[in-house]
Amino acid sequence: MIRIAVDLMGGDHGPKVVVPGVAKALERHPGIRFTLFGLEADCVPVLDKFPALRQASTFVPCEVAVSMDDKPSQALRHGRYRSSMWRAIEAVKTGDADVCVSAGNTGALMAMSRFCLRTMANIDRPAIAAIWPTARGESIVLDVGATIGADAQQLIDFTMMGAAMARALFEIDKPTVGLLNIGVEEIKGQEEVKEAGRLIREAAMPSFDYYGFVEGDDLGKGTVDVVITEGFVGNVALKTAEGTARQIAGYLRAAMSRTLMARIGYFFAKGAFDQLREKMDPGKVNGGVFLGLNGIVIKSHGGADAEGFAAAVDVGYDMVRNGLKSKIEVDLNLYHTRRSALALPVVDSSSS
Repeated sequence: MIRIAVDLMGGDHGPKVVVPGVAKALERHPGIRFTLFGLEADCVPVLDKFPALRQASTFVPCEVAVSMDDKPSQALRHGRYRSSMWRAIEAVKTGDADVCVSAGNTGALMAMSRFCLRTMANIDRPAIAAIWPTARGESIVLDVGATIGADAQQLIDFTMMGAAMARALFEIDKPTVGLLNIGVEEIKGQEEVKEAGRLIREAAMPSFDYYGFVEGDDLGKGTVDVVITEGFVGNVALKTAEGTARQIAGYLRAAMSRTLMARIGYFFAKGAFDQLREKMDPGKVNGGVFLGLNGIVIKSHGGADAEGFAAAVDVGYDMVRNGLKSKIEVDLNLYHTRRSALALPVVDSSSS
């Protein structure tokens, strides 16, 4: 039985969207046991509308809800030990849940997760991994906002974690991994990226194939299963992709309604446009994974609808079912063993 802790107060709409999303996830995975955290007055009336969920869950009333505009320091100061967000994360720490899912404030969720769960051994900083729709299917991109700037060792850590996530999520034995760069040539890019690429290639890890450098257009092509970058570039790329998808959708709506012939054409091509809209819908691939912590935390998009939140729960379910944490630990231990055997230099990240 997989146990999932859910912060019902997170997101733009709180329990009105989160509770139906959890109910949808339960329909897909009837074996899940949920522990739900939130303000009693806001959550119980919504929960009462979903008797199957009430039966498969335990509701824990909390005193505080972290708002979407709280600074991480404020959230820690006022919500530690008392908020629905903290209590859901803490359930993972105490072993009462296998994974935490929240649509709440990203900065607060990361700060609380790092404070409560701590980072894994040999991990300097955690990362947020996003599932990225591509021409080939889906890829994983990290970091998309947890760490601004990264040295070579942190990029190597991200590589180990991203490859492990690809094996857990996509269930492939040997995913391909690329480092995002301004060109594919080995002489291009920042020194940290070039150094990370050299060390990853020399380690010759058996659990993934190192492709080399990839460029921005490779994200949409799906050239590799996992794309590694630091948080500033990753977050800009993510927001640019989301904005471009909305822009294209707006162009299509305007074009299809401009003339009578266009509306008639849309009627006959509606099936194809529906497929395109579904492919471009961020909610269908919702669920950022916090990697590098002593526990699994999933961040749902704050504006996700019930179906989108259910997708985030699905990601958490898959991460637990396929042993994400143990896969990361195995890869990290193997990398450090190989680094010692090959006398690869230790990259000092203490100054970052």
